Amino acid sequence: MKRLFVVPFLAAVLGGGIVVAIVAAFGGLGEGTHTVTAIQSAPIAPSNASTQPHGLTPHEVYVRTAPGVVFISSTVVQRSESPFGLFGGGEQQRQGQANGSGIVIDDKGTILTNYHVIANAIKITVSFEKGKTVEAKVVGKDPSNDLAVLRVPTDGLSLRPVPLGDSNTAQVGDPVYAIGNPFDLQRTLTTGVVSALQRKLEAPNGFQIYNVIQTDAPINPGNSGGPLLNAAGQVIGINSQIETASSGGGSVGIGFAIPIDTAKSEISRLEAGGTVSSAGYLGVTSVTIDSSLSALNLPVKSGALVESVQKGSPASKAGIKGGTPASAEGSSGVSIGGDIIRAVDGKTISSSEDLATAIGAKRPGEAVTLSLLRANGSGGWEAKSVKVTLGNRPSQNVFPSTQNPEG
Repeated sequence: MKRLFVVPFLAAVLGGGIVVAIVAAFGGLGEGTHTVTAIQSAPIAPSNASTQPHGLTPHEVYVRTAPGVVFISSTVVQRSESPFGLFGGGEQQRQGQANGSGIVIDDKGTILTNYHVIANAIKITVSFEKGKTVEAKVVGKDPSNDLAVLRVPTDGLSLRPVPLGDSNTAQVGDPVYAIGNPFDLQRTLTTGVVSALQRKLEAPNGFQIYNVIQTDAPINPGNSGGPLLNAAGQVIGINSQIETASSGGGSVGIGFAIPIDTAKSEISRLEAGGTVSSAGYLGVTSVTIDSSLSALNLPVKSGALVESVQKGSPASKAGIKGGTPASAEGSSGVSIGGDIIRAVDGKTISSSEDLATAIGAKRPGEAVTLSLLRANGSGGWEAKSVKVTLGNRPSQNVFPSTQNPEG
């Protein structure tokens, strides 16, 4: 568990004064915590040097791409109960400015950014390289992947789209460049390398974002929604969150970018409008079966043990069974007696992370076949095959943050 900050820059107007703060709670004013799961032994991909783009100097990358990086200012509203509610005070509203970055991706005025940059916004403006500022509207959003698409009128604008690359060609050690608007310092370039791949982040609605790129290129409040670029000046990620020291909200050289391949897979649906649910939803929480659960005497040494099933979810409708709290010493507080999921569509499931990845790769409405073991009530287990039609993710993760939701 790590302490993370999402990184727009916020100037909140409170009681007539100006309070500068880092937005760290999605849709809120002030601090909060998010989680990143660090893969303990990140897979070392084979070299794909032949697919790597020809390198440009940092200056060349900046000249080519900076005109397509925009400054986004969102007027946001936070609603809370008035402390004087008992005396007729009612609901209290606070307004502030959340500032971030965005990427021009075509000549039609389409801009890609983070969802958390524009969440709860009542007005959004976008500023371009030569000071031209226009009002933007939200076209589509995907809170589960922290993505949003904006559109601006193109009259009087000379748009410079930034080319989108392939995040799956990135390798640890590759040079990368971040361009954004940290602390309102517009179109700032920072440099670094790909520090790790296949990280996981918590999205604004509590679900997991997969295949996240870690970088040591300095990313600070205001960089959210801006590009992480490779040596050819192509976008391979969208800067989203940073690890911070406990005493402050600045960069400590650990930043995270949503892979551009995730965005590319759903841009057309985001452009079509509304809220996109890009991943299928099963509706269970599970725990990885490993040596830490040896006291439970489970029939297998790996897999995903279902702890709970959301009422009315696809898993519930298909009859997937959850467990009850264990009392055995060494049970680590998990719930036992639930189904053990061993495979999804024939692909082996060795952990709860495998299950989440497998379900997250499916679309709502897809049918999947779960191979599982089920306690038979007589001390034994029976192998079963269950077909489940996946649903849409709810707007918020309904499971406690201490549990591991699939999808």
